[in-house]
Amino acid sequence: MDLEAVRTFVTAAETGRLQDAATTLSVTQQAVSKRVAALEKELAVRLFTRTPRGVRLTIDGQAFLPHARALLDTAERAMASVRPGSRALRVDVIGRRLGPAALLRGFHRACPEVELDVVTLFDAKEALAAIRSGTIDASFRAVTVPARRLPDGIDAARVHDEPVQLLTGPRHALATARAVTPAQLAGHRIWMPGLVAGTEWASYYDEFATEFGLTIEATGPDFGTDPLLDTIADTPLLATLVGEQTRMVWPTDQDLRRITLRDPVPVYPHSLIWRSDNPHPALARLRTYLDSADPGLRVDAETWVPHWAR
Repeated sequence: MDLEAVRTFVTAAETGRLQDAATTLSVTQQAVSKRVAALEKELAVRLFTRTPRGVRLTIDGQAFLPHARALLDTAERAMASVRPGSRALRVDVIGRRLGPAALLRGFHRACPEVELDVVTLFDAKEALAAIRSGTIDASFRAVTVPARRLPDGIDAARVHDEPVQLLTGPRHALATARAVTPAQLAGHRIWMPGLVAGTEWASYYDEFATEFGLTIEATGPDFGTDPLLDTIADTPLLATLVGEQTRMVWPTDQDLRRITLRDPVPVYPHSLIWRSDNPHPALARLRTYLDSADPGLRVDAETWVPHWAR
């Protein structure tokens, strides 16, 4: 149904004159007559009776009027729901305990008036597809290809380098160290059951292991964070790697240790990815916030990143 014809009918019904409806709608009286006639033809009823003083609603016109108003109200709400700035900014953060979620929480604290819809997609491939289709507005991801090889219309900016740490139980050989070098991890079993071949995080840790002669095991099912922590706490033979900003809480009797890696500091390169034609004003605010984020989150020491992030 032609909404402009419906709008014209409602305006004519409210003003009682086609000329007044034309003035209100900034169109000609002939245009108003054509729209009303087309609507009457579509509905197969007469909506108005013409009188010397204007128009009067027929019985069918009176019946149709409240529904016509409801149609216009629904159309306005539908348009408002996607009007730039009127809906929540939808952002993918990979995991709600990981570094990107911390960045987004910082943005929310700085701009609490911006409504956010936080989602967690699986990997960069799925996130890129969602950005291209408009399902999400932006995603925090490690970008494993040069910017020139991103799909047309997709932009990315590196926004945060997050240090990687070693996590051990209290009986591990490195548990008492305040800091270790990546090279010192050689010969120790690093267990990361969440590594999935083909993902951006698997690409990062594969190159990290190759660079420093490490063995990273991804054997066994990934039952989640708590079973991983239980295993690390119970054995002196296994350790794992976590981001500095990864939120973890464990019972005090587990006595887990987060140990700094340095010389060099391995950092995980988080980028924000978005569609270049996305008009959402909150997206621009998020990018501005990330550009001026607390410099304390940046790493000044000698760092290591994979070749695709250099």
